[in-house]
This record gives sequence, structure tokens and C-alpha cells, in this order.
Amino acid sequence: MATKEEILDSIATMTVLELSELLKEFEEKFGVTAAAPVAAVAAPATAAGLIPSGELNVPNMPFLPVPLPQQVSFPGDLAALMPAGLMPAAKAAAVPEPKVEEAKETDAKDKLLAAATASYDFCGEALGKMDDSKLGDTIELFGGRQGPRAMAALILASGWADHYSTAAMYLRLNGILPPSAQPKK
Repeated sequence: MATKEEILDSIATMTVLELSELLKEFEEKFGVTAAAPVAAVAAPATAAGLIPSGELNVPNMPFLPVPLPQQVSFPGDLAALMPAGLMPAAKAAAVPEPKVEEAKETDAKDKLLAAATASYDFCGEALGKMDDSKLGDTIELFGGRQGPRAMAALILASGWADHYSTAAMYLRLNGILPPSAQPKK
């Protein structure tokens, strides 16, 4: 029986076509698919379309106070999201992280939404440059922790999902149906 190292050395010599055929045979033999990770990595691009539309639907009134003391206010969540999304998107795509002015919870709605839109635009452009052949590369994540490049895309997706749930809650508390709950047109 070959060792893992021997198997990896053998795979390293294969052409893309040979690898594709090997993957198909592997999937058939073991009843698995390699498509799931790709769907998880594509999630941020899908979220990028929903989140801004939800934020833009927030009423043109001062942001309401926090519904419960344990919750972050909507503007506070929005302000925190901007820098939090830039780093994982940049790391996932191996592109430089832009330097942006830090948004504050006390900023006006227009300024927060402009910062959010710029953040999503950067993330969308960065993810469009993501190279799936490099998703297994080891990179530095938060606090000097090492991990695969794919983890950065998953961190971004989970952060956006968390943010969207906060935005959806805020919209519902203001009597507005979030974009994901609206009927298809």
C-alpha cells in the first residue's frame, strides 16, 4: 500500500485532465462530491447581493435604539462589518487589503451605507479574483493564527450571514420585510 506522501507525489505529476478524471472516479467509487466546498466559498458573492439591498431599505429616520441591551445596534453592526469583511476577502483572493477610514456607530446613515457599499464592492471584486487552486495555501488569519486560504472565504461568509440576520431583525422590527423574505418578482 502506498503512503500518503507517495500518493501526493504521484498526484503532483498529473495533468489537469488526469486530475479531473481521477476526481470523477474518486467521487463515483466513494459516493462523495467535491462540489460542496465550492458552494460554501461562493456564498459570500451571493450574500453581497442581499446585504446592501437590506441596508438600503432601512427607514430614513434616525436608527432606532437597540431592541435589547444584549444586542448591537444596527449602525454599530454596520460600522463593525466594514473592516471585518475587507481582511478575509483580501486574504481569500490574495489581493492587498484596502486602507479605509473607520466607520463609527455615530456616523450618519448615508456615510455608513456608502462605506458598506464600498466594502461590498471591494469584496465582490476580490472574490472575483479568487483562485481556487490556492485555497489550500496556508495564510495568516486573525491574531497570527495560520490556516488555509479557504478559511478566509468561510470567515467572510459567516460574518455576512451574521450581519444579514441582524439587519433582517432590525428591518422586521421596523415593519419592513427583508429582501430574502420578499416574494420573487
